[in-house]
Amino acid sequence: MSWGPEQNGQGRQSREGYGQQAPPQQYGQAYPPYDQGYDQGRDQGYAQGYVQPQPYTQPVQPAPYDRPWQYVPEGTGEISAVPRTEPLPASPPVSPPPVTTAAEPKPQATAGVRDRYFDALRAIALVRVVTYHTFGWAWAGLVFPSMGVMFALAGSLMAKSLERPALKVVRSRVRRLLPPFWFWGFFVVLAMLIHGWMPGWQIVFWVLPLGDPPGNRWGMQAWEILWYLRTYLWFVLLSPVLLKVFRKAPVPVLLLSLVPIVVFQYAWQPPDNRFGSGLTDLATFLFCWLVGFAHREGVLQRLRPAVVVPLSLAALAYGAWYAFTHQAEYGGYDLDDIPLAQTFWSAGFVTLLMYFKAYYKVDFAGLARFRRLDRTVTIFNGRAVTIYLWHEIALILAVPLIDQFWNVPAFEKYLPLESQWFMFGIGWLLIWIAIPLFGWVEDVAAKRKPKLLP
Repeated sequence: MSWGPEQNGQGRQSREGYGQQAPPQQYGQAYPPYDQGYDQGRDQGYAQGYVQPQPYTQPVQPAPYDRPWQYVPEGTGEISAVPRTEPLPASPPVSPPPVTTAAEPKPQATAGVRDRYFDALRAIALVRVVTYHTFGWAWAGLVFPSMGVMFALAGSLMAKSLERPALKVVRSRVRRLLPPFWFWGFFVVLAMLIHGWMPGWQIVFWVLPLGDPPGNRWGMQAWEILWYLRTYLWFVLLSPVLLKVFRKAPVPVLLLSLVPIVVFQYAWQPPDNRFGSGLTDLATFLFCWLVGFAHREGVLQRLRPAVVVPLSLAALAYGAWYAFTHQAEYGGYDLDDIPLAQTFWSAGFVTLLMYFKAYYKVDFAGLARFRRLDRTVTIFNGRAVTIYLWHEIALILAVPLIDQFWNVPAFEKYLPLESQWFMFGIGWLLIWIAIPLFGWVEDVAAKRKPKLLP
């Protein structure tokens, strides 16, 4: 992306990313067989002397338990099966009455069950982020546009959450984000202060990241990923309004969400400051956020494949064409440096992922058969913010740690200390150490009991 010169200590090496149903009532358990009371009364009559019963004029009240026959007392007739022409008002039906829909709780099987398709996509996106920041492969964004996927998943979950009062939802989302950010930021800011950084009033963005937090070049690799948290926070704040507008005309609004980035590219260039940077990021991933709305609202499910698939492929083709034909301008084809290409490639890619989920009911429920892999996906989703924030610091610490390995002759001889794959492995080892050490802050932010692993 063309982001302009560094201002206020800012800089960018990369734009990457950075209940249960109640059992039916049982009938007939409290009632003896129908002839039990009859036999007992007859035996008592024989013992006391038989007395002819008086003819009755009132109809016999039916027993509480409805039967397809009527009981005629001894001496007045026989027990006969008389078909009922009308159900008696006081008699309940033979079969258990259906539970009304209003009072029926949700089945336990569907309560609290996570969507493993979305969980798997989020886990893949996080792995791709760490991989990109380790190797710097420009083609990684074409293989899997992780940030577009993460914004789409977040948009879908946000639309689901907004079934509750909007203010409560926004407050909950902000609360889940800020404590892990503050905890991580304490160490980063302290390290930069030790290395000579002196902040100005812009330090307020380390409290509420509505703009890019400032920092010095020493800590740039750590804090440059915060653009994602800033963009996510703005989308959360704007979602109540965006969802209302989207519901008025879902498909037109979804298509029109591509217009702002086109305007920024060809008509008006945003300023090179915090405002312009934030505006460009919002325009770049607005479609991805809204396609999450479209999935949650059932819009994608109603569209035909003959419409969605060609349009998605066209968006992919345009994004790739623009990236490869403007390499001289941007210094390569890395989508993170080219907002227009990033927008259209992510739009086409994410639309296909969300559409196949909505229309074809794609699910990864079979993931549960692979216990270790399923457990890993669960940890990734329960500690997504922790992994994202701490992965750059893990990669930074991996370098001096590997330098110490050179002092051990056996390590120098048998370990590939010069390989980036070795640094990749050490980085993940440090990430797995950070998850139990720092991940509990996410539990505190979500008002859950802190755990070492989710």
